[in-house]
Amino acid sequence: MAADWSLAEVEAVTSDYLSMLARELRNEPYNKSEYRKRLKERLVDRTDGSIERKHQNISAILIESGFPYVSGYKPLYNYQEMLREIVLARLGDDGSLPRLAEAEVTRPLKPSPTVPDVLGLDYLALEARNGALGQAGEELALAYEVARLRHLGKPKLADRVEPVSRTRGDGLGYDIRSFETSGEDRFIEVKTTGFGKDTPFYVTRTELRFSVESALQFHLYRLFQFRKEPKMFSLNGALDKTCVLDPSQFIARVG
Repeated sequence: MAADWSLAEVEAVTSDYLSMLARELRNEPYNKSEYRKRLKERLVDRTDGSIERKHQNISAILIESGFPYVSGYKPLYNYQEMLREIVLARLGDDGSLPRLAEAEVTRPLKPSPTVPDVLGLDYLALEARNGALGQAGEELALAYEVARLRHLGKPKLADRVEPVSRTRGDGLGYDIRSFETSGEDRFIEVKTTGFGKDTPFYVTRTELRFSVESALQFHLYRLFQFRKEPKMFSLNGALDKTCVLDPSQFIARVG
């Protein structure tokens, strides 16, 4: 059985992870394998798998602290308390990472050729002001819905897709009214992040209540890595069934 991670090892893996995070926030290319290779030289008989799990632990700590994490390191929550203390101390001592994170989340959106080809149609990322990431995500989700229905041979339904957050206001509990091929309503709430798939998101009481009342018709569209290469997954059903909710603040993690 491997020995517990020492203080020196925990400090080394934390430095390694935060160095990768800084480069990611600066949009600089880097190689995770090269980082891991150099890190192993500073550790005592640690396998690639054990290092990977430690990186995942740091992702979990950052996510719980409301901070961006390194894309690709899926959070793993059974971490050492010592690891948590060191990670949070490093964030508190080094002001550069919070400044980089703030600069990234407020960076204006620009047109990008990297938006994926959705159902055979090309979409460009939308320009938006600071703070308009959610609106840009809704526009992309709206375009996706129109393309989906046209692709399925339902052009009349595609023409009826409605961005209700704009046409009726932002308090209905969903952003887009779309349709199934049967003509039944599909209610879509869009949550967008420039960071990774596992980044938590805020849920309002209205959104939660509506998702429960219209569980069969409610879909959450989660857009992530929006600034670099937008990707999306969807969840169907009540948010308290598809996500892990923090009941005090309604911060949701995909369960």
